[in-house]
Amino acid sequence: MFRMNRSVVDRADSPDPKLKVLVIVGHPRSDSFCGALADAFCEGALEAGTLTERLNLAELDFDPDVHTPSPNKQPLEEDLSRAWALVHWADHLVFVYPTWWGGVPAVLKGFLDRLMRPGFAFTTCEGGIGYEGLLTGRSAQLITTMDTPPLAHKLLYREPGRNAMARATLGFCGVRPVRYMALGSVKSATAAQRDAWLIRARCQGQQLAKGQVTRVEKVKHKTGTWLRALRLQFYPMAWIAYTMGALAAATGGGVFSSSVFWLGYLCLFLLEVATVLINEVVDRDTDSKNRFYSTFTGGSRVLVDGSLSLREAIVGIGVSLAGFAISAGILFVMLPGTAALGALGVLGILAVLAIAYTAPPFKLSYRGLGELDVGITHSIGVLLCGYLFLGGSWTDGMPWLLSLPLFFAILPSIILSGIPDLDADAAAGKRTLAVRFGISGALKLAGSFTLLSAMLAVTWQLFGVTEGAYAGVAYVAVPHAAWLYWLLRRRVRSDRHEGRMDGLMVVSLAYVLWFGLVPLFGLI
Repeated sequence: MFRMNRSVVDRADSPDPKLKVLVIVGHPRSDSFCGALADAFCEGALEAGTLTERLNLAELDFDPDVHTPSPNKQPLEEDLSRAWALVHWADHLVFVYPTWWGGVPAVLKGFLDRLMRPGFAFTTCEGGIGYEGLLTGRSAQLITTMDTPPLAHKLLYREPGRNAMARATLGFCGVRPVRYMALGSVKSATAAQRDAWLIRARCQGQQLAKGQVTRVEKVKHKTGTWLRALRLQFYPMAWIAYTMGALAAATGGGVFSSSVFWLGYLCLFLLEVATVLINEVVDRDTDSKNRFYSTFTGGSRVLVDGSLSLREAIVGIGVSLAGFAISAGILFVMLPGTAALGALGVLGILAVLAIAYTAPPFKLSYRGLGELDVGITHSIGVLLCGYLFLGGSWTDGMPWLLSLPLFFAILPSIILSGIPDLDADAAAGKRTLAVRFGISGALKLAGSFTLLSAMLAVTWQLFGVTEGAYAGVAYVAVPHAAWLYWLLRRRVRSDRHEGRMDGLMVVSLAYVLWFGLVPLFGLI
């Protein structure tokens, strides 16, 4: 039913350096044009020096339907067991199939339904929400024929079959990159066009002589890895607080300078990059043990999954710190003498606090001071920088009062982020508030700070504190605080304390925005 030129061995234990390629023909007829395309690709791949195997799904004997609650409970037929071994063996998967009704044929869909089982193709993170692909280290090529012209299929239908295969199936299981070649319209194609497509398929196979991943794909993957490592989703709040400080200084009589503003923010951005990467390095042990990681907790995991090496992360820290020092030096030259000393002094203190979050010898997050540290650095820390860079004085009451409600609004989300990490943090000796007070204690503490920040919002609005910058904040912050507090109390009363809490994290992070956006627009 398919041919094997050597015994199937575990990819990690294979001493053979040759690229191992598995070509899967997903057409229900063996004599189709897809079969000819597969022949052409295999010829090119063999010329490239690869070890190539082939599966014709039309010749396999298996039930394409999943009859049990889980695919794992339905035994694999002999042909599927061999297919399972080949997928496990392969470095590069090639799927050749026609596009029918925007998707793949039933035989290929059934093959994937039966074969891509939990524990083989992917695993479910504890908590039942997150997933992790298990077919990492493999790349793929999709070659599909269609009667619709490929450009029309892309523009009119947005390539649903490609998205289903490349993203929702192979990408979900950790296979990347996934190349794509669409050929059509087959129905109206001449013999010369078909011959040209066969040559293209053969060339695709021959290109494997250059390696499993092209140079462009390597650059794209590494760029994506670095962006994931930077965790850019957490940067906007620091920018909002910094801008609040800058606008408050201009409102108080200072002169807004765009060059100083953006250079100052570059300092803060590079400092945050260095801090995030230091956290990745120092917390690698606890991140590897984390069972409930998500977008908001458990780090970016680029070191845990090997996407980034420890050496690369350390180089990134060095480059970002060097950039921070250079931009801070330029900023020092641009500011007036006395203002420069005060601004650089505050920036230096902020740098120490930010880096000391996880970096030895301080390791504040390991001593129960991490939440307080993040609250300070992301409220008064960056806000005071913006205020001083643009001509304000640290002795003014404006930046301190402006940042106080923001400080207490930030604390709930920081406390909550430690709950999914609790077991891993405790095992690594990290004394977060969740570790120190337990889950119920941390939830109650987050609720207390939620109420306190809402009370400050009401007070600042009633008395026009900070020149009315917080005018109207109570109308949005108080209902949101009541909602968040209710969710926190419900979590305390429920039996489900452990696990992920993405919903609570989203609500708590959104709550923080009111204490940034309302003053920001109030100061413009």
